[in-house]
Amino acid sequence: MARCVADKGYAETTIADIVRQASVSRRTFYEHFGDKAECLMALYLAATDEATAALRAAINPSSDWEAQVEQAMAAYLAALARNPVLLRTLFIEILGLGASGLAVRSRVHQQLAALMLEVVNQRPGARMRKSPLQPTMALAVVGGIHELVLQAIEQERVHELHTLVAPASALLRAVISSEL
Repeated sequence: MARCVADKGYAETTIADIVRQASVSRRTFYEHFGDKAECLMALYLAATDEATAALRAAINPSSDWEAQVEQAMAAYLAALARNPVLLRTLFIEILGLGASGLAVRSRVHQQLAALMLEVVNQRPGARMRKSPLQPTMALAVVGGIHELVLQAIEQERVHELHTLVAPASALLRAVISSEL
């Protein structure tokens, strides 16, 4: 699916394209997926897992939290930028799948927010917080960062995602600082 989408875009990709690229039968495809949309959602989850793994690997608990924020944002945005056509499909086409696409997107945003809560609220050596970073604020940060990415996609600036490291990091730092 990823190769087909990269070559043709989601709308133009057919089941025949997918099974040909994967060297499997239609029957095998339908044993795993109900339709093309379900396959796209599986791709969305796999691509997000890869980007999240890059983000998680960039977190160095021995660094101060400001450095961790910069490193994590840089790794995450670099992972997203690796395949611009796929990124466009995953950020835009997933929304066109209706309720099921929104549900998978929401699940991913919740997972990213949970990772943020884990890192921020449990950072070693941090001064005691009046209260932990709240889940709604973490989700708002994830949504804000993804809105910046979506804007870059719409403006055909995916090759410039690295320029979002500073504003994305500043957003997270501002939210963390406001809740200390």
